[in-house]
Amino acid sequence: MLDLIIIGAGPAGITAAVYAARENMSVLVITKDIGGQAAISGDVENYTGYQFITGPELSIKFEEHMRKYDIQVRENEEIVNVEKKDKLCLVTSNKGSYQGKTIIIASGKRSRELNVPGEKEFKNKGLTYCAICDGPLFAQKEVAVVGGGNSSLDAAIQLMNIAKRVYIVNINSELKGDAVMLEKIRNSNKVTILNNSQVIAVLGDNMVKGLKIKKESDEETLAVEGVFVEIGLIPNSDFAGNLNRNEFGEIKINLRNQTNISGVFAAGDVTDVPEKQIVIACGEGAKASLSAFKYLATSKF
Repeated sequence: MLDLIIIGAGPAGITAAVYAARENMSVLVITKDIGGQAAISGDVENYTGYQFITGPELSIKFEEHMRKYDIQVRENEEIVNVEKKDKLCLVTSNKGSYQGKTIIIASGKRSRELNVPGEKEFKNKGLTYCAICDGPLFAQKEVAVVGGGNSSLDAAIQLMNIAKRVYIVNINSELKGDAVMLEKIRNSNKVTILNNSQVIAVLGDNMVKGLKIKKESDEETLAVEGVFVEIGLIPNSDFAGNLNRNEFGEIKINLRNQTNISGVFAAGDVTDVPEKQIVIACGEGAKASLSAFKYLATSKF
């Protein structure tokens, strides 16, 4: 019987695991991958203690820290259901079932899809959701980044150093994001910004050859060989249907990271915490773990 089951191994989940291990709790981490969104982030310049570090480098540091403790980690598992029966928390994945006294859901978010013709056909054939993973494959090629927020700006900045030309296809009237990132984009002669533009199809044969966009009543085709989709994230909370969630699918929590079910806590980007930042996710993971510890100390099993 485990004291704590943690779902997810991004910044929130890993921090929760470290705090739990330091409290001598028996911990199992179940995750699809290690690092979460941090692992596919570009340059990180706002994580305290590191003036500059890349997302993958920071994720490696997180994992190394977690592995120093006696923490069970089961990777490549997807959660199917979470429920509470009597006083026990039950977690079902695609590979097994687990019981614990408490749960912390730190499953993060996943990329939102375009849902246009050609997207599924050309996924991993020139269309991708991760610039840091796949950017090097597009050296000296013309590419498009779809989106108008920080994630699209981050992708465009990475691609500026790799691709021949970068188009930013933004459905809104202007880009939104950190001032420093916007300045880098606007000062680059490699980037073309297409505001008020909507993607209507991804084109190609065996690989991506173009992107059809609509601007007001006009349509045009961008001759690009790479498409990077950066239009936001969806919380990985589909398995938590018995928990209270908001209109975006984020799990509702209080200041102590408690959900509407006792013994079930949540932390990080999967929750309704207003800001989605690595440093905030880490703090939320720590809080959730301390709350779970206090719950165990004051509960009978």
